[in-house]
Amino acid sequence: MNIARTRTLTQPLTSKWGGRLQEFFQEHSKFLLLMAGAFLLVGVTYQTPRVGMWVGFGFAAYAAVANDSLQTLGPFIAANRDRKWWQLWLFVATIFVATITYSWYAYSGDVSSQRLASRGFETAPTQFHYLQLAAPIFLIILTRFKMPVSTTFLLLSCFATSAQGLGAMTIKSISGYAIAFVCAIVLWMTLGRWMHQKFQGEAHPLWRVGLWTTTGLLWSVWLMQDAANIAVFLPRSLGVADLLVFLGVVVGGLAIIFRRGGEAIQQVVEEKADVVDVRAGTVITLLYAVILYLFKIVSQIPMSTTWVFIGLLAGREIAMAVRKANNDGRTFAHAFKLARKDFTYVTIGFFISLVIAAVSNPVVADALFD
Repeated sequence: MNIARTRTLTQPLTSKWGGRLQEFFQEHSKFLLLMAGAFLLVGVTYQTPRVGMWVGFGFAAYAAVANDSLQTLGPFIAANRDRKWWQLWLFVATIFVATITYSWYAYSGDVSSQRLASRGFETAPTQFHYLQLAAPIFLIILTRFKMPVSTTFLLLSCFATSAQGLGAMTIKSISGYAIAFVCAIVLWMTLGRWMHQKFQGEAHPLWRVGLWTTTGLLWSVWLMQDAANIAVFLPRSLGVADLLVFLGVVVGGLAIIFRRGGEAIQQVVEEKADVVDVRAGTVITLLYAVILYLFKIVSQIPMSTTWVFIGLLAGREIAMAVRKANNDGRTFAHAFKLARKDFTYVTIGFFISLVIAAVSNPVVADALFD
């Protein structure tokens, strides 16, 4: 009797989980096959550095921009759903080419705006561990499941040549979260109610001009910080042919992202209060661009721009809830829940990054376990 009853009770549970797994594999079957092929390609090429570096770069170029598109292009995409995707892509691609080309010209072939000239990252890899090239694939997978993780930690930490460099990058990133959080709290506690009253009805056409302008500024400043995440696989000084490949691969990846209307991670932006409003998007983008620019001129040390953006969104969401300055009546508890979820995801991503870096990079392993 007990055995029969146990079977009766477990059958619905087994059927439930079996159904969910079946739905999961049906929904993501093509994606999982692509990822399996990507891991196989890394396995075939990682022992041939000249080929492996371009394979790693190719995966990183898409992975970094796709995950970080939520912070740099998220409000821009959300507020321009009525525009043709290729118009947005052409605008962003033009700024990308101009920013990277200027860095290449000004810094003798360096496309990272000297982020990779900082201590611990100044030496280009001459051979690769399997996980160093596979790290971008893990980032693509996390992006698929809407996790805003730090591309800087996940990609750069695998190549750090000194524990001091990795530590400085971590401290700068955490301070970026804190400063962005405080700035957002101050701004929206002070002006939140005013913006809530003024940002009603149809926006004046000049607001759209403002969003495109601030997005262009932010995108350029972000590239000055995070181009290092995809250039880390390559020589620190690129020739003309390498530069053209660099530009072409990223521009192609941007076309895919805009054609898809942003990656699944775009939901992280659109679930926040009122970000689809062109006026709110302009304010968020401008504040974020100013914070990133200030961090850029403070030092050449790379940092996680994702942590900065998550801190900004968290401070804004909480301040708007406290001031009752949102259009959907969200409470402080709901705002705190969203902020906690995003912080949890970036923290999980940070620890995943450390695990991958520790396995693939002896410098990180020694720093963590010695």
